[in-house]
Amino acid sequence: MIYLPKKGSDNVKINYKIIGQRIRNTRKKKGISKEMLSEKINATAMYISKIEKGSRVNLERIVKIAEVLGVTVEYLLTGSIPEYKNYLDKELYEILISCTPAQQRLIYNIAKIVVSSKLV
Repeated sequence: MIYLPKKGSDNVKINYKIIGQRIRNTRKKKGISKEMLSEKINATAMYISKIEKGSRVNLERIVKIAEVLGVTVEYLLTGSIPEYKNYLDKELYEILISCTPAQQRLIYNIAKIVVSSKLV
């Protein structure tokens, strides 16, 4: 949970422990090891462990982690999934965030073929 500052205050409290839990849960759900994630963001597996246990992490790293895990930065920071006007958008998003990056790429390539063929 991110705590917004009171009016006139510059303090924002960020719960790094919850962010770390979201990273760990998403990473495990997608079958990505700490080593694989650390390699993709140019860090060490020990650093990933620290993040997942609640150590501070800068926004640049959160953006990289979100890209590798295939989720939004908003999800890692707040836990919320974007709202969609079309119910299928939400369902597709939920399916995609549960996939590995390789599965996401395959789904993307299939979708490109379907759209370009204009069969449907």
